[in-house]
Amino acid sequence: MRKKTVLNVLVTLVIISASALFPQKMMAGSDVMLGVNVPPGQQVSIDQIDTSDWNRLLKRYVDDNGNVDYTAWKRSAADLQTLDQFLARLSTAKPEQQARPAAKLAFWINAYNAVTVRGILREYPTTSIRNHTAKLFGYNIWDDLLLTVGGKPYSLNEMEHEVLRKMNEPRIHFAIVCASRSCPRLLNEAYTADKLEAQLTANAKVFFRSPRGFQFSAEKKQFRLSAILNWFGEDFGYDQAAQLRTIAAYLPSRESRDAAIANTVSVSYLDYDWRLNDQESAGDAQK
Repeated sequence: MRKKTVLNVLVTLVIISASALFPQKMMAGSDVMLGVNVPPGQQVSIDQIDTSDWNRLLKRYVDDNGNVDYTAWKRSAADLQTLDQFLARLSTAKPEQQARPAAKLAFWINAYNAVTVRGILREYPTTSIRNHTAKLFGYNIWDDLLLTVGGKPYSLNEMEHEVLRKMNEPRIHFAIVCASRSCPRLLNEAYTADKLEAQLTANAKVFFRSPRGFQFSAEKKQFRLSAILNWFGEDFGYDQAAQLRTIAAYLPSRESRDAAIANTVSVSYLDYDWRLNDQESAGDAQK
């Protein structure tokens, strides 16, 4: 107990000292709230959430490769307001109320992506989301940017780890987008319950067609996979063989699919490109 008490005192002293030296940075870690607090009696089933505004915004500002025209979006006060109104509409959902599983999954994918886009627009111009992910002191977009849903605030990390990953659908990792080049593409339409299966399948296949997501050397019998498969490997299976079987259907060639099913390859992981998924710098990102 004494050792723990001494450690707690030392940590407190470090925090007090840091806050005195860097008061602005400490203040920057304050929560940023999105959406609205809706009384329980006005909350509705996720099945009733309209995604048409989000769909229109994505079609207007996101190209087929998932690159976002942040410059034009930030310039449009009307479309920033539309995005905020969509986030407020998400707030009216009551997650505990009965809804189709596909609707719940689509809802939280849209929520994650919309909050991420809003968080980047808040900081833009910027070159990477990692510019806004302070580890110790200061604002961290993944923890401090909060969307209120059904009266409860959710951070991006909570949406991903406490909600989406617990739905046991590994393809979420090819649908939720952290605004970076090595992320899956941001689909330029809203996810919906009726189209979800086709959308998840299509985006998974696009992800593995990209050299940032998958590289295969038949001669060396080697897969080089996105770091996402390393960070979240357990979501795809309990060992390499199971993980490769999970992704096999989405690989770009018959030879790579057969190799994955047979587990006859070595696996390594690609470096992650954290540069922003910005249309303005899309040409540079090819270098």
